[in-house]
Amino acid sequence: MDNATDDMQTGSFDVVVVGGGTAGLAGALTLARARRSVLVLDSGSPRNAPSAHLHGYLGRDGASPAELLAVGRAEVAGYGGGIRSGTAGTALAADRLPGGGFLIRCADGSAVRAGRLLIATGLVDALPELAGLRERWGRDVLHCPYCHGWEVRDELIAVLATGPLAVHQAQMWRNWSDRVTLLSHTWPLTDEDRELLSALDIAVAQGEVTGLDIADDRLAGVALAGGAAVACTALVVAPRFTARAGVAASLGLPLATVERAGTAIGTCLEADPATGATALRGVWAAGNVAGPMEQLAGAAAAGVRAAVAINTDLIEAETRRALEAHRAGRGVGGA
Repeated sequence: MDNATDDMQTGSFDVVVVGGGTAGLAGALTLARARRSVLVLDSGSPRNAPSAHLHGYLGRDGASPAELLAVGRAEVAGYGGGIRSGTAGTALAADRLPGGGFLIRCADGSAVRAGRLLIATGLVDALPELAGLRERWGRDVLHCPYCHGWEVRDELIAVLATGPLAVHQAQMWRNWSDRVTLLSHTWPLTDEDRELLSALDIAVAQGEVTGLDIADDRLAGVALAGGAAVACTALVVAPRFTARAGVAASLGLPLATVERAGTAIGTCLEADPATGATALRGVWAAGNVAGPMEQLAGAAAAGVRAAVAINTDLIEAETRRALEAHRAGRGVGGA
């Protein structure tokens, strides 16, 4: 095993983790505790940054996303792991080296070498085209009831219909409030849709949504074409989950289309769900870049599983080299 301090100084590591979110930090922590030299490259743009609090993460429910990441970085550093942020931590591309391993190039012009690579770059939520959505994303413009449903329970919730999963969304959010309205917006409803919504006592508002009504920096409703308005304090949308896959693409790893109920909802980097192994030997993936539907706990678990697989792979490689050296030494001694 290489000396971790020497690796930090030379810019060569057993493992480089691209992405400093929950999955990347969980993987780095596991690897650092396995006495591996590990570097986390963190561009500092976590997906959940707009949210004031995180939920459903045992032991950290209600904490801010920034707090969770700060604690995680400190834990990784406490075991000797390295973390680079900003332009020095923004990985642009990676090259596979002829002799094995990878060279990762960063936005500040620096480069680091890695024996193994863990991609945990997450995804970007591409929101529907409607002015004001992005500014309120993660506050009162939402998509996941398990992340935000409790906080808006019993409130006036409107669901923006932009695709075939809109009725399912309304059905889901009905679990948290009996005051749900489906905004037909750009998606035509079938008679079957209307019957289901009526059975659940979910109202339907016809017409395209043209804007948001904001009062005292809080969502108060939406405006419809023609001048009508619908009151709501939470607006549910369906983003497209687009994998941050620049580093993966530079290595020739393709993206796969993610579907739900036969509808394309985004892209992901294909990886083994049990280990995170990708199609390219030496590269693993974890978190939302490989599993767009993962919440924080699942992303952390995926990071740990990938780290265990990486460490196992390193142990096997070290064992092969030791055995080859042992056999070569025995052969020379007997000559």
